[in-house]
Amino acid sequence: MSFVLYLAGVVLLACGLAYGAHLAGLGPQWITVGVVVVLGLGIITAVSRTRSKDPPA
Repeated sequence: MSFVLYLAGVVLLACGLAYGAHLAGLGPQWITVGVVVVLGLGIITAVSRTRSKDPPA
């Protein structure tokens, strides 16, 4: 559940940054690159923070 909430926040952040970049006049290719990078970092961070710890052996 926390993974979905974390990922929803990252998607919302990426959309906000893309809209701001559009208003600033950046080209669509750079907006796409920025969104892909933010989503990739968000997924990596979400997986690492919400991953369950391995039990001690």
